Amino acid sequence: MKLVTQNEARRIAVRAQLLDGSATSVLDTVRRLGFLQLDPISTVAPPQQLVLWSRLGPYDVGELDRLLWDEKALFEWNAYIWPSESLPLVQALMRRRRRSRQYAHERRGAELLKANARFKRFVLQELERNGPMLSREIEGDAKRDWPAHGWYGNRNVSLLLEILHAYGVVAVAGRRGKQRLWDLAERWYPEAESVSLREADHILAEQRFRAVGVRPGPSGWEAHPDVADGPVPNRVTFLSPFDRLIHDRDRAEALFDFRYRLEMYVPKAKREYGYYVLPILVGERLVGRIEPRFDRRAGTLEVLGAWGDTSLVDDALASLAAWLGATAIER
Repeated sequence: MKLVTQNEARRIAVRAQLLDGSATSVLDTVRRLGFLQLDPISTVAPPQQLVLWSRLGPYDVGELDRLLWDEKALFEWNAYIWPSESLPLVQALMRRRRRSRQYAHERRGAELLKANARFKRFVLQELERNGPMLSREIEGDAKRDWPAHGWYGNRNVSLLLEILHAYGVVAVAGRRGKQRLWDLAERWYPEAESVSLREADHILAEQRFRAVGVRPGPSGWEAHPDVADGPVPNRVTFLSPFDRLIHDRDRAEALFDFRYRLEMYVPKAKREYGYYVLPILVGERLVGRIEPRFDRRAGTLEVLGAWGDTSLVDDALASLAAWLGATAIER
């Protein structure tokens, strides 16, 4: 394993994540990163879109939908967007989900399906006849006397679909607005070779290491052999809280000497910075943070706060505003 200095590790990490300006397309970027994390919070833009903007600059958001729903070059599973080449690996994870009873939520899910086998059959029959469908479109006279769920409440159809989705029985086959369309997995996913769970775990771990470039080891920073070190241009961009460069907060702090925490769920009076603050990346350095908010109704990109070295953010703000379709920047 190649050991590198902290400065080398920073450059390698940025280059591995395509934050050096080398990203060329939506599809190639997702393939290189391995996946995009989904989240409904869109103070600026949904995280999966913002992660792509950080690398590509202004791009056509519709391209992501086309790749997902028309071309099927990408697919959605477990709150992530994956490249289609990863389907055999993900299907191995699905098989593990079906078998595992390690965690309490896995046991509850299996018990729920067993206790409501009749309604499960009804839902699958509805999807077979009428899919793709929204969860609210699935109705029937089957009993739904399930106990209220702590997160979903009485939305038992949604809960059942989530479990079947984790098991690889149903698939997300599109979206209507922000609502998912469901279909049978066998009808939506293409045929794929079978990969053992052990092999899938090994390949996915290797892909994750390749995508982040460096990792902390017992003797220092370990670099992936396929990511070259080299100068990183002083490119300025903002990072989503879900960006893989800073997703592991402890690793990011050790690598960049930059402590970052998302304070959305911290009471306002106790926040150190703001509600949805984005790190500022300049070249291979995290130099500050900024709190933008896109007011869609007014068409304004607001800057609610900025900290650290913000002297170079003007072009990045202009790029972000143009991509969002904002007609003004308010600082």
